[in-house]
Amino acid sequence: MAQATQRTRITAGPLTFVVRHELWDGNIHDHADQGVSIAVAADVAGKETTLLRFNCFDFEKSYVYGPENSDLPDELPETLSGSSKIYRMDPIADGNPIGWTIRTLETKLPKMLERAGYPQIAAATDDTKVRSILPEVEACARELFAAERNTVKHNRGTDIFEAGNIRFGLEMRRQAGGDGGLAVHVLTDIGGSTGRSYVEETEILAFDCFWQAPHYHYGPRNKNHRIFWDKTLVEDPLGWVFEQFENRKLAAMIERAGYPGIAADLDLEKIASILPMVKKRAREMQAEGERLTGHPGLPLEPTPNLAGS
Repeated sequence: MAQATQRTRITAGPLTFVVRHELWDGNIHDHADQGVSIAVAADVAGKETTLLRFNCFDFEKSYVYGPENSDLPDELPETLSGSSKIYRMDPIADGNPIGWTIRTLETKLPKMLERAGYPQIAAATDDTKVRSILPEVEACARELFAAERNTVKHNRGTDIFEAGNIRFGLEMRRQAGGDGGLAVHVLTDIGGSTGRSYVEETEILAFDCFWQAPHYHYGPRNKNHRIFWDKTLVEDPLGWVFEQFENRKLAAMIERAGYPGIAADLDLEKIASILPMVKKRAREMQAEGERLTGHPGLPLEPTPNLAGS
C-alpha cells in the first residue's frame, strides 16, 4: 500500500471526504509517483467504505468508481476488454486534477455515486452541504500537494568529480537500520551564477546502490520519484548506473527529474572523459565497504541525510 503521510476528513451529511498525500515507489506501488488522493466515503453495512477515489498525482490522474464494490457491473461492451471502474483524467482537456475533481464533485456527485453502485447514498446526499464544504476540501488538497511532498537532501558525497555544468559525488552510505552501499549523487548549481552568494548546489539525481533495497531518485529535492531495482535482474546496480551514463541517457534522466535547462547544457564529451575515473574510484569504495562490513560500499558508521527521509 502507498505511504500516506497525512489524512484529513471533512464531513457533509452521510459523506466523508478523505484527503491525504501519498508517495508511490516504482516497483513497489505500481509506478513512481506523488500527489494527493481525494476519497468520498460513507458507512456501508457498518463499515466506512470508499465510494469514489480521485488520484491527483504527478503522473497518475484518474478516478475510480466503487473501489471496494466487488459487485459493481462493468459497463464496457463485451467486445472491449478492461474495466470501466477506473477512468483517466486528460491533463490537456481537464487541466489541474485537483481543480477538475472539485468541479466534478460540485456538479456530478450524485450521478457518480449511483454509477459506483450506491444509489441509496446518492439519494441521501445533500448537494447544498456538499457544495458548502468543497472549498475546504480543495484548500486541504492543494496545501497537502505542496506541503507534504516527500523530498530528501542527501550529503553531497566525499569524492567529487567536476563534469561541465554538473558534478558527480560518491559516498559510502549507511542508514540507521543497517542498509546502505555506494551512492552516486548528480549535482548542479541552481538559483544563480556561481559568482553569487545565493547560488545553491542541488542534487538532481541520486543512485543508492544499497545491498538490501537498492533504488534511485529522480529529483530528490524536486519531484523525488523513487524507483527500486529488481535485484533478480539488476545484480550490479552500480554497473547499471554507469551503463546509463555511458549510453548517454543522463540528459533524459535529468529532464525527467525536472531540470530541462540543465539537461540541455550538458557537455557529453566532458562527461565521457571523466567517467573512467569516477568508475574506478566507485569500485574502490565498494571494495572498501566489502572489507569493512562484508557489503559493497557499506561503511561501519551511519551517514545520516542532511534533511528529509
